[in-house]
Amino acid sequence: MPTSNIDPSFLPAHQLAAEIQAQRLSPVTAVEAMLDRIARYDSKLHSFVSVYADEARLAAEAADKAIRSGHSVGPWHGVPIALKDLIDLEGRVTTGGSEAWRDRRSPVTATLARRLISAGMIVIGKTHTVEFAMGGWGTNQHRGTPWNPWDLQAHRTPGGSSSGSGVSVAAGFAPWAIGTDTGGSVRLPASWCGLSGLKTTIGRVTTYGILPLAPSLDTPGPMARNVEDAALLYTLMQGADPLDHRTLAAPAPADVLNGLRRGVRGLRLGRMPAAERQGCAPEVLAAYDAALETLAGLGAEIVEVSLTCGFADTTVMAGRIIGSEAYQLVGDLVDDNSLPIDDAVRPRIHLGRGVTARDYLSALAQRDAMKRRFLPIFDAVDALLTPTTQTAAVRVEAVDQNSTPAHFTRLVNLLELCALAIPDGLTATGLPLSLQIICPPYDEATALRIGYAYQQATDWHQRHPTGLE
Repeated sequence: MPTSNIDPSFLPAHQLAAEIQAQRLSPVTAVEAMLDRIARYDSKLHSFVSVYADEARLAAEAADKAIRSGHSVGPWHGVPIALKDLIDLEGRVTTGGSEAWRDRRSPVTATLARRLISAGMIVIGKTHTVEFAMGGWGTNQHRGTPWNPWDLQAHRTPGGSSSGSGVSVAAGFAPWAIGTDTGGSVRLPASWCGLSGLKTTIGRVTTYGILPLAPSLDTPGPMARNVEDAALLYTLMQGADPLDHRTLAAPAPADVLNGLRRGVRGLRLGRMPAAERQGCAPEVLAAYDAALETLAGLGAEIVEVSLTCGFADTTVMAGRIIGSEAYQLVGDLVDDNSLPIDDAVRPRIHLGRGVTARDYLSALAQRDAMKRRFLPIFDAVDALLTPTTQTAAVRVEAVDQNSTPAHFTRLVNLLELCALAIPDGLTATGLPLSLQIICPPYDEATALRIGYAYQQATDWHQRHPTGLE
């Protein structure tokens, strides 16, 4: 059977899978193409901590033989994927972005990784993260900061903490990747790397075997080049896991694919209040307004809404909870000044050192009260739309490490909502801009439905960084 002449490096995952299953493209060819790109470009982009080249080649050869012999395990057999370096693979080094854990070997394999591997996917490697996943800019002092591929001349923020996952997909090193999101860590790199990234609701996707930052807020999520791929990967990720009690309490998984193509006609979409536009770059706001116009043209009703709390308020409260829970987990490491802990990360986690049990429990109670007051907004709208970030990616040397780019994202984690980030434009200098679609808890299906409709009417998600051909 003829081999496809399409470069597999930038094929959407679902198209890549279809080519492999139709035997027009061998998994061996796909894996070799991505390994070749990694070898050529990742010395600059620095997206991978480890590349499992030999193992990926063996898995690709096995997948090729299985598919050709009629023993495919499913539609994703032979499709590569990258995993954030928080996700345990038994016996392999998982550092959590920390030089202090450079020799830490995983005691287990994360349930999520088992699910993906069982579906036939090939783990091509582990991607860089901010140390302990504690930061939104994507920087890492000791293990290196990935280079945003949308500007090969200036080192710009990749977004964090799932920095390497974002860069690897944007650069064509993998068709999709797994990130985790505690305050925006899937959506921030999706925003700045021009991807579609889904922040899932607590309990939708198991966290067993994933190094925690703040367990009450941590959520794994898919990062892909388009919403369809994000929806397909999310469908594989979600579901109950006896090793994660929160997944057992979550509602039954929804069939997100069934409603993906229903369009937005009749949906009511909330426009963020005018006061929340302050602090956003003009190009961000222009792209945001244009996205709302596009969705209105597709039949959605754009509704003015009032919020019961501001994004800045939830940013501060979420930071307090993250710091408290992170300090409980890694406080012994950040308190040890002899260890090589990132100078920007250490003080963020030290914020939790002075939080008493009473203060922490009070913050949780305040969060629950804020959630009760906020959720009725979804009686009036199906989703709330905001920019994902206030600016496009900034130069790394200009980053203020005492600030956070998670202005619009932390609210979603704090109030246990779900949200999708999708590309909605480019700056005049060619940097990605992003729209955030916020939905009620466990309503990922609606967020994906809105994002899919938007991408059928636009082509921002089809743009790729130049200079990596």
